[in-house]
Amino acid sequence: MSIDTETPTTDGDADRLARELGDAIIDLPEYQAYLDAKAAVEADQQAQERIEEFEQVREEYLVARQTNQAADSDKQALTDAKRRLHALPVMKTYLRKQAALENRLQELDDLISQPLAVDFGEQAGSCCQD
Repeated sequence: MSIDTETPTTDGDADRLARELGDAIIDLPEYQAYLDAKAAVEADQQAQERIEEFEQVREEYLVARQTNQAADSDKQALTDAKRRLHALPVMKTYLRKQAALENRLQELDDLISQPLAVDFGEQAGSCCQD
């Protein structure tokens, strides 16, 4: 897809270009690989059990921390649960594909931000920054 950046645009043109960018991102190989890896994690029973375990341990740790009752053993239990989850081959693949997508989106953000006076991705998703 070729976008003419020299011609002034209206708000409607900008909206159209934004939709085209979203469609182009959906077609990225990195995005498709991420979706495939996400579906594999969602379909993997062991991964789902480890995710559930991690979420439970994380919730317990957060509650203990909020009540000033968190011990080093609680933090270690959380670290261990995360390590067990991330050790699964399906999870390793998912995390690699997620990182590849994030890197590609950062590259696109850099390209969008070049002609702007702000970091597009960071400013677009934030409020009230100094």
